[in-house]
Amino acid sequence: MAEWQKSSHSNENYSCVEVALGPVVGVRDTKARGAGQLTVSAQAWRSAVDHAFSRTDSANAGTA
Repeated sequence: MAEWQKSSHSNENYSCVEVALGPVVGVRDTKARGAGQLTVSAQAWRSAVDHAFSRTDSANAGTA
């Protein structure tokens, strides 16, 4: 797995997740790194991210 990257939305209290991108994607809680990680295929990760962004775009439609 690739190097862990913190969310760009993290704050000084480490209230975020970290992601390691590769053929298998790892997701873990920054505050509890030793508690394990969720691993999914890169395709499943891409689908989840696309779905999250499509919901965000729909929620913001017409607010400009």
